[in-house]
Order: sequence, then C-alpha cells, then structure tokens
Amino acid sequence: MDKIVIRGGRRLRGEVAVEGAKNAALPILLASLLTADRCVFHNLPHVVDVGTTLKLLADLGARVEDDASGVSVHAERLARLEAQYDLVKTMRASFLALGPLLARFGRARVSTPGGCAIGSRPVDLHLEGLQKMGARCRIVHGYVEAEAERLQGARIYLDVPSVGATEHLMMVATLAEGTTTIEHAAREPEVVDLAHALTAMGARITGAGEDMITIEGVPALHGLDFSILPDRIEAGTFMIAAAITNGDIYVRGARAEHLHAVILKLREAGVEIKEDADGIRVIANGRLSSVDIRTMPYPGFPTDLQAQMMAAMSLADGRSVISETIFENRFMHVLELNRMGADIKVEGNTAIVRGVAMLSGAPVMATDLRASVCLVLAGLAAEGVTEVARVYHLDRGYAHIEDKLSALGADVRRVQER
Repeated sequence: MDKIVIRGGRRLRGEVAVEGAKNAALPILLASLLTADRCVFHNLPHVVDVGTTLKLLADLGARVEDDASGVSVHAERLARLEAQYDLVKTMRASFLALGPLLARFGRARVSTPGGCAIGSRPVDLHLEGLQKMGARCRIVHGYVEAEAERLQGARIYLDVPSVGATEHLMMVATLAEGTTTIEHAAREPEVVDLAHALTAMGARITGAGEDMITIEGVPALHGLDFSILPDRIEAGTFMIAAAITNGDIYVRGARAEHLHAVILKLREAGVEIKEDADGIRVIANGRLSSVDIRTMPYPGFPTDLQAQMMAAMSLADGRSVISETIFENRFMHVLELNRMGADIKVEGNTAIVRGVAMLSGAPVMATDLRASVCLVLAGLAAEGVTEVARVYHLDRGYAHIEDKLSALGADVRRVQER
C-alpha cells in the first residue's frame, strides 16, 4: 500500500493544469449505455474512479478502447444488465448505471452503492423518481432490481437538490415517453455538462443549471464525440495549496465562473486572485486571515473543498467557523489535523478552528477522498515530515498529484509502505 511523504515549508510557485472533472466524467461515461452507437470522450481525468467506471462498462459487455483519438465506449450489445457489487462497492457513481440500463432495455439489476465513508447518502430520491416514471423497483439481497415496459414522463420534485438523483433521472427521462420535469434540481456545473453531453446525443433538455429541468423524451439517442469540462474541485484544491503555502500558482483550465464562492472566500482571507480566460492565478503574501465557511449546494461553497479550506484556516490569524450542511460525517480529517498541531473543535455539524502559528509534520491517515488531500495540503505547510497513509482514497480523485506538486516546488514523493 502506498503513502505520500511530504517535507513541508516550501512555497509553491509555477503553473499546474487542471484535468477533466471526475464528477462530470462518471455520469457522462455511463450515459453511453443509453445508445447502441459508439461514444468518444476526451479530457477524461486519469483517476481510479474513471478506470473503475470503464471496467464496469466493459464488464457489462461494452467495447471500451483507449487510444490517441480518445476513450471510446460502444454499448451496442451487452452481455448482462447487472452491475456487480465488486465494482459498485468502491464508487457511488456506479449506481447511475441502473437508470440507463432500465431506460434502454426495460430492466436492470445494480448493487447498492459504496464510496467514501462521509455519511448517509441514500438512493431513495433516485428510486422514488424512477417509480414516478413507472418503474417497478425492489431491493433484494443488496441489489436494486428495476423493471419497466416503457418509462413515462413525470413531474418529479426532489426534497434536496441531489446531484446524483438529478443526473440519474435526467438520463432516464431522455428515453421516457412524454415530458419529465425535475424540480428543485441540482445546479452544479457537472449536471450542466451531462446535459450538454445528452443533448449532443439527441436528447431534448432545457433548464440545466437552473432550479427546474425539463426533458422531452425521444425514441432513441445516438453517439457523440465529447470533451469533459475542467475539474473545479481539483482547481480549487490547487488554489488553496497556493494559499496555505504562501505561494504563487497559475491554475490553467480553472473556470472562475464555477469557483465564485471559493474565490470570494480566498480574497476575504487576504489572497490575491487574478482571473483570465485560460485560468486563475493565486498569490498569497503573508499569513491568512480567518474566514467563516458554510458548505451549500452550488453555487454555494462546495463540500468537496471544505476539508482543504479547513487545513488553510488552521494556520490563519483568528477563529474560523466551518459548517458542513451537505454530509453529516465529513469532519473525519479533524482528528488528523489536530495531531499535526491544529486547534479544531467539532460541535455537531460545525468546526471551530483557531489558527495556530505552525503545524508539525506527523504520520496521518486518510479517511476519504477530500480528507486525504486536506492532509497533503497541511503537510505542505507543516514543519518537518508528514506521512499520509491510505492514499488509495486520494487516487480516486487526483491524478499523479505528487508529480504536480513536485513541479510546483514541493518536496513530496510516493513510497510503498512496508
């Protein structure tokens, strides 16, 4: 098992390029199950979750090829309509295979999902929406089994603006008979990118990125040639890396319009942000000022950057209040940050962070994807050596991050644990 070893205290400088958005790539890849035609994808991030999704598609019987022209998926004929537990257990997004299989073939069997242990993320909203569209769903021995002769358009209201449920039901509705409306829909850029991909396949979708999405069902979808949008979470992570190391980083590919809340908070913390058409430059000079953070659905501050921002606030001047409103168990990195000398106390869904003058390197353990990169950022700023174990979490969402950080001047390497 690998670990990341960091000798902290170096100011990061230079340019880093953002890869394609993992959270857009996964549903867009699974949308290839909606058509018998070949689909070609570009700018896919080289992360474990994308590899798992391609393995899932191949296991279902799709032809998956990766060459200089891009990654292609051809699901003309499938060997099975079941996404097995071994592939679904490590990645929640695999559950989104259920709807496309059901919409195209009339039945599907998919294991209930896994992924990071950051709290309860039930699939109730997914199943309720499918049932409103005429699907018969039941859970048997840990699998969701769904059947429908022909799905029907429906009016669906989401109690919470779930990204997964919005994406899932939008995919299904493209092949349903009639009109589907999804009210209180998620508005994230990744949802909009999926809508663009589906539209390129012949779907009729309006309202993506707004509170209500309308989908007019069509008899069939065709193939596409599509490039995934840049990853705003990876971009935000490198922006915070510049802030916590008192650095100067140009994040190529970062889109300011997708990072408005993050930019506002970094500026409030005293960081200089320069935006242009190709990316964002982040310049930190001196100690950060404390800021309060409250995670919210897009366009609010993203939960996927909460841990990274907490690492930065642990070294800020003053007290920060960080509230997590999306997931109930997403403060598992607090204990590890405190082992490095941070002063953080958790009260329910709120963390009180009192900035300290210095963090000290220590052996720490990653508990989930974003917590793992939070500990890497803390290690970059800490005095001495930090060893981050369980970096398989990190590899699910960040490609070769140790190489990218090294190119920016960090002393970081990956080693195999004995």
